Amino acid sequence: MTPPNIAPNMPQDLQASARTALSCLDLTSLNDADTEADITQLCQRAQSPLGQVAAVCVWPRLAAFARAQLPAHIAVAAVANFPHGNTDVDAAVRDTLHIVDAGAQEVDVVLPYRALMAGDDQAVTALLGAVRNACPGLLLKVILETGELKTPELIHRASQLALQAGADFLKTSTGKTPVNATLEAAQVMLAAIAAGPAAREKVGFKASGGIRTVQEVMRYEALVAHALGAEALTPKRFRIGASSLLGHIETVLNPSATPAQAPASGY
Repeated sequence: MTPPNIAPNMPQDLQASARTALSCLDLTSLNDADTEADITQLCQRAQSPLGQVAAVCVWPRLAAFARAQLPAHIAVAAVANFPHGNTDVDAAVRDTLHIVDAGAQEVDVVLPYRALMAGDDQAVTALLGAVRNACPGLLLKVILETGELKTPELIHRASQLALQAGADFLKTSTGKTPVNATLEAAQVMLAAIAAGPAAREKVGFKASGGIRTVQEVMRYEALVAHALGAEALTPKRFRIGASSLLGHIETVLNPSATPAQAPASGY
C-alpha cells in the first residue's frame, strides 16, 4: 500500500494541520535522567500561548509530579514495560499500578514484540491483558515497536492482539529504536483498526518517534482521515508522541516568534 501523496503547499493548510497537531500532541520526555525540574519545564511547554497539548508523557516515577503541575484538561500519560517490551507480567503490572496510583489518565505499554516475533502470541496476550485489567477506566495505548517488527504481517498481527486485549490506541514506537514511526506501518495499523467492527468507531492511532515537522504530521493526518474519517482527527482518536515537534508547530502558527527550546529527547 502506498501512502496518499499529500502535498501541503497552501499556508492555511499548513496552519490548520499545525493546530490539529498541537491539540493532539503528547508532549514527551522519557530520558533516563529526567528530574522534576525537567518535568516542570515540560509542563510549562505543554501550556503554550498558542494552544494546549492533549497530554504529557513521562516515566511512572514522575507521573504524580506531572499531574500536580497541569490543569485537569491536560492528561498525564506514563509508560509501562518501557522501552524493552519484555514478557515480565508482574513488572508491567507494577508499572501500571504505579501510574494508576499517581493519578495519571493514560498508560502507554510496550507490547512484547520480541515474543511476537518468536511466535509466542500467548505471552503477548497475557501481558497486555494483565495491564488492561490493572488500569480500568484509564486510556490504554499499546506500543507495537513497528520499526523492530518490520514486516506488514507482524505489524498487523501485533495490531490484532492489541485490539483484542482492549487497547484504546495503537501506537507505533517507543522512540528508542533506530526506526520509529513510518507511514507504511501507520497504514497497516489503521487498516487493522478500520477492519474491526468494535474498533473502527472508537480506537485511536498514535504516531511516535522521529516526527519533527508539521509537514510530516500532515501525512499522518491524511492517513487517519482516509482510514477512519476526518472526524477522527481529534485527541480522542489521534495522537502524536513528540517533544521537538512543538517548536515547529509554534513557528508555523506564529512565524515572528522564537519558539522555546524543547527538552532533549529521542522524540
